[in-house]
Amino acid sequence: MEGGWYHVAARGIERRAIFETDRDHEHFLELLEEMTGRYGVEIHAYALMGNHYHLLIRTPDSNASAAVQWLNVSYSVWFNKKRQRVGHVFQGRFASTLIDGDGSWALNASVYVHLNPVRRQVLGLNKRANKAESLGLVRPKDEQLRDRLRTLRKYRWSSYPVYAGYAGKPPWLSYGELLRRAGGHMKYRRYVQMYVTRGEEPEGYEDLGGRLALGTQVFVEKVRGWVGRVTKEQPAARQLIRRVSLQEIVRVVEEKMGEKWSDFSVRHGDYGREMVLYLARKRSGLTLKEIGEKLGGMAYKTVGKAVQRFERSLESDPARKKLAASLMAKLSLVET
Repeated sequence: MEGGWYHVAARGIERRAIFETDRDHEHFLELLEEMTGRYGVEIHAYALMGNHYHLLIRTPDSNASAAVQWLNVSYSVWFNKKRQRVGHVFQGRFASTLIDGDGSWALNASVYVHLNPVRRQVLGLNKRANKAESLGLVRPKDEQLRDRLRTLRKYRWSSYPVYAGYAGKPPWLSYGELLRRAGGHMKYRRYVQMYVTRGEEPEGYEDLGGRLALGTQVFVEKVRGWVGRVTKEQPAARQLIRRVSLQEIVRVVEEKMGEKWSDFSVRHGDYGREMVLYLARKRSGLTLKEIGEKLGGMAYKTVGKAVQRFERSLESDPARKKLAASLMAKLSLVET
């Protein structure tokens, strides 16, 4: 898409390492620089993570697919030649997420990219622990927080040190626009640290389970009109996610339940009540505290435990899982 923002990710085949030495990292960064000149692609953020990488790019021309394909092929040829091996380096085609360039969406995408070095079990932020911490069910230890922040600051193969003001900017990195949106180096550091200390994902990234387009409803409606061009850049299934209001979430659950929110919301443990809280967590873009306040003054821990309880119930109740999936789809715009 012309002028489009994309979060791009690619993983090594069979989850094997694609960066084994410092020279591997360095050469990939050299290719990123060459890609900006060859294709005119703007690189706004990156993180190289051993067996995969993340990029946040913007394409003045409709050439994201061609640019990233060139990048992966060029690196694969070099990687194999250096090791005197043949075969695939990357696991299939890269994944790309079309990002709303307005508001905070692109800024949040950069934060998600930069958080990758600390999303590890050793730092208490693997997938399961991260979810528990974001729900307020676990509090990180002070030493864990210090280790996370230290890891972010010292990680060499990410653009975070540039955004945070710890390192100089390479000439090919376009970081000025997002840094201005954040309010400068110090405010960007604080913005990232907010997610490090509470374990949450930036808005829109709670359920990044596919190739998604993330943005406001207005943006999503525009994308629906761009489907022909979007499919060239994102050849896999497209799921277009938007933020929805609590009122809309309550309305669709009321329709399924056949009764009003005022009736089933007062029944503790009612699955309809918990479904509203679950969908609000997934689709409203609100924090647990905000959800609780807007739905009658529930404590954020109550909301968090209800969401977790409902998620567990989906594992043992296929009918409920199917119902939740249908409502999730109804609250999204899905293109196949």
